[in-house]
This record gives sequence, C-alpha cells and structure tokens, in this order.
Amino acid sequence: MKKWASGIAFLCATMIFAACTDQAKIDAATQKAQSDAQRAEAAATAAQTASQNALSASQKADQEAASAQDSVRRANDAVARLEAAFSTSVTK
Repeated sequence: MKKWASGIAFLCATMIFAACTDQAKIDAATQKAQSDAQRAEAAATAAQTASQNALSASQKADQEAASAQDSVRRANDAVARLEAAFSTSVTK
C-alpha cells in the first residue's frame, strides 16, 4: 500500500510539474502571439498610411498631367497663330 501511495504521489507530482511547464509554454506562446499581433497592427497602419500617401501622389500627378496637357494645347495654339501670322506676312 505504501508503494502504491508513493507511486500515486509521484504521478501527481509529475503531472503538476508537467502542467506548470505547459503553462509556462502557454504563457510564452500567448506573449509571442500578442507581440506578433501588435507588430501586424503596426504594419497594417503603416501600409494604410503609405496607401493614402500614394493616393495623394496619384491625384497630384493627375493634376500635373492635366496642367501639362493644357500647356501643350496653349503652345500648339501659339505656334498655329505664329504660323498664320508668318504666312500672312510672307504673302503680302
């Protein structure tokens, strides 16, 4: 009976030790998961900021392209007027 009680006590002690070890592993995994989640959240925030910056840059590029097209149109009009004026002056 004494051996049986000692065996059960040893088994209980082993289970408690294993449970404590597993809890430490669980705690470590939980902390790592929380840390990973915080890093992922920071990366998502940075990506969203970069996306907003890219959208602003794209809008500015569109505005600049429209301005450049207007400049080309004005330059073409000026060249056409200059050619017309030259043609008129040569024929006189």
